[in-house]
Amino acid sequence: MSVAPDSYATLRSAAQYVRAFRGKTFVFKLGGEVLEDPKIRRAVCEQLAVLWSFSIKLVLVHGGGTGIDALCETLHLPVEKVAGRRVTTAQVLDAAKMVLAGSLHTDLLADLRAAGLPVTGISGVDGGLLTARKRQPVQIKDDAGQSQFVDFGLVGDIEKVNPTLLQHLLQGEYVPVITPLSANDKGEVFNTNADTVAAEVAVALNAEKLFFLLKVPGLLDDINRPSSLVPFATLEGIEGLEGSGKVSGGMRPKLTAVKRALAGGVASAHLVSGVMPDAVLTEVFTNQGSGSMVVARADKAKEQAA
Repeated sequence: MSVAPDSYATLRSAAQYVRAFRGKTFVFKLGGEVLEDPKIRRAVCEQLAVLWSFSIKLVLVHGGGTGIDALCETLHLPVEKVAGRRVTTAQVLDAAKMVLAGSLHTDLLADLRAAGLPVTGISGVDGGLLTARKRQPVQIKDDAGQSQFVDFGLVGDIEKVNPTLLQHLLQGEYVPVITPLSANDKGEVFNTNADTVAAEVAVALNAEKLFFLLKVPGLLDDINRPSSLVPFATLEGIEGLEGSGKVSGGMRPKLTAVKRALAGGVASAHLVSGVMPDAVLTEVFTNQGSGSMVVARADKAKEQAA
């Protein structure tokens, strides 16, 4: 977080946000591309520890796409994605389990613990957190705008979120760290998009904010120009970006998740760099922010400005 010439002015400015968000719940989705670099991962954990020290309740959901891709390539399994979503065969599901509930998950928990956070790792299978059904083959437009019929395989569409376990953990001042695997009542396990999980969890917990930590600065008007950051948007605005073809790849499920969260009552969603130093703290504790804030309507921005 940038320091003003008068450091006490910085503290006074930040204090209004501390008061506004104390006791509120923030849900963070951490992408695999951010978590794979240990130095970046530890820096993110330190920022999250600052938020927790101000009595902001944290729930973390992590992906692992980069690690899953690497393991699939090692095992000579196909890496197939359509509209930013992974096609999951039985073999790819096994690889996802190894990454999402294995080394990446454990390393993240260890770094969060080192930062002083009382973390506990769970999956969507634990405590009946996520009940899902196998996604049926669907007609979908790819990034080129071509419509195709896609069978995503063992991918779960969330039917229900049971937040009881999360509420117990939060009441005990723990920080839940969720890996995005879901199940049905027959014991079948599914790979589920982490962006979707984060949005559904945020809605179920009536969260104040939902964050997506990215490699890029935030939502960009031109994916090839990091300087084209869109600092503020409404649902109407992001629908305009989608309609103009400016949204592609992994940003597509993120914006779908943003729309779901805002429609479900989450006050604001934020797309923020997980790479830039202190970008999360700047987004939370300063007027100018660092990334992109999305709200349902423009008048909602006033409610979010401390």
